[in-house]
Amino acid sequence: MSIDTTGVRVYVRTDTARAPTGELLAVLGRFLRDGGAASLADLDVSAVGIEYGTVEGRRVPELSIRFVLDPGPGGHEAFPAREATEAVDGGGAGDAVAARAGDGYDPSFLGVEVPAPAPGDAVLADVAPTVDGGTVVRHVHFSLQMSASRRLALWVGWNIDGGALKALSRRGLRFARDPQVAGDGQVGDELYAGNRLDRGHVARRADLVWGSLPVAEAANRDSFYFTNIAPQLDDFNQSARDGVWGRLEDAVLADVDVEGLRVSVFGGPVLAADDRVYRGVRLPREYWKVLAFRADGALRARAFLLTQALDRFEALDLDEFRAFQVTLPEVETRTGLRFPDVLRAADGLVLPELAGRREPLGGLPDIRW
Repeated sequence: MSIDTTGVRVYVRTDTARAPTGELLAVLGRFLRDGGAASLADLDVSAVGIEYGTVEGRRVPELSIRFVLDPGPGGHEAFPAREATEAVDGGGAGDAVAARAGDGYDPSFLGVEVPAPAPGDAVLADVAPTVDGGTVVRHVHFSLQMSASRRLALWVGWNIDGGALKALSRRGLRFARDPQVAGDGQVGDELYAGNRLDRGHVARRADLVWGSLPVAEAANRDSFYFTNIAPQLDDFNQSARDGVWGRLEDAVLADVDVEGLRVSVFGGPVLAADDRVYRGVRLPREYWKVLAFRADGALRARAFLLTQALDRFEALDLDEFRAFQVTLPEVETRTGLRFPDVLRAADGLVLPELAGRREPLGGLPDIRW
């Protein structure tokens, strides 16, 4: 069982012949009391799902029940952001969701070590600390590092298992401040109220919801932390969703014989010094993304840049956005990050012109995988 900032979730693995209702309610009651919440009568069952797994050689159903409690004024803050697991089952085995929830980006996901990018000298001093004194924030299937000055992610790294993706709804999920970063160290809802700015996911929600149902549910929730969000104008974000930028991950899985249907991705905003200020926040005009995958026995890396030009900024008018295929050194120059040598060696494309002089991608067929 786990509690999070959007409510209470209880995961139960049991034989179909006997559902331990009494044990389930007892565990749920203890967690409600620990969180200072109300009674069981205030709970609403919003989602139930069943999938099958193997426990001690037996094929048993895994039942996921999501109870959501609306704490009233103050919203999600009535529940501390924390993870805890308590097994409730009929056969003595439980799914330890919380034990895996903080693992984050897996560098060995592709069968070869692909470390996350490292801040170079130009941005090293700007890396924000986490509340526990580290620098890397880890959530289900993704990790990131924050910029202290910009309060946005320097980079986000995530893994996609295309063969284990789940179709989960975002209904009932709310954007929330990340408990691993100090509250004033991340841009929150104060930026987005009453304007055309969208909360744009860096790591796509659809990329993260894979694995067992409880794990996918946890990833779905974690994707809504503000540390994984960057400000984008509404028509920019909506257009990107239907255009080249929003379909890059889907395209590589569809167009390339990707080994194991596994892809690792890095992405984030380009935090330029001349980005214009709105409500005390410099809004990025460019975003970058790097896809890594194995094909024909070799590691490949492909880099992309999305540019956003703003005119008449006071009215938040959008001029246009353009997606380009670029090289890793170009991304490094723009971001101040350093990609691992194994990834630089996997970027074998020869692109003779600078991105600003190169033709933008007109569609997915223009991509050179």
